[in-house]
Amino acid sequence: MNTPSNMLALGTKAPFFELPNPSKTNEIQSLEELKGEKGTLVIFMCNHCPFVLHVIDKINELYEDYNDKGIEFIAINANDVEKYPADAPEKMIEFQIERNFDFPYLYDESQAVAKAYDAACTPDFYFFDDKLDLIYRGQMDDSRPGNNKDVTGEDLIIAFENLLLGEPQEEIQRPSMGCNIKWK
Repeated sequence: MNTPSNMLALGTKAPFFELPNPSKTNEIQSLEELKGEKGTLVIFMCNHCPFVLHVIDKINELYEDYNDKGIEFIAINANDVEKYPADAPEKMIEFQIERNFDFPYLYDESQAVAKAYDAACTPDFYFFDDKLDLIYRGQMDDSRPGNNKDVTGEDLIIAFENLLLGEPQEEIQRPSMGCNIKWK
């Protein structure tokens, strides 16, 4: 089912969270500890969604390009793992190893964090500045599974570059599209 982002209001302060990181023996990590010096991209995603699988390698590439410029990525899985065991925490560890990404991948078992962000789909992207004010939310680019458009990361790259250059963000921001978050 194609579910679009809810498009949280720009300027919203990043809702605080503390969540376990399955890849670090469930060490509790908080937004404050993890946030980037210049910007922070929060990504709601999961292991099995075709929309996530379509973009995960590009997300990783963007992370490698921008992490040393002061932009941190934090991925969060809020899916109901009882109904969707492919998204269970131990599978998150396997997915992280298999796809070889280094950014934290946290587990929102209660779904409270996803609700605080008004997240709707996987993947859903939220980009905050150094003050943790929301400056971009929506799609990574125009590519979707099956639409034959290249995965470029263009919309996120523009948002990252605008932040780093001190330029205003694009006024038109298009919603991300993906599988709906699997609510309990």
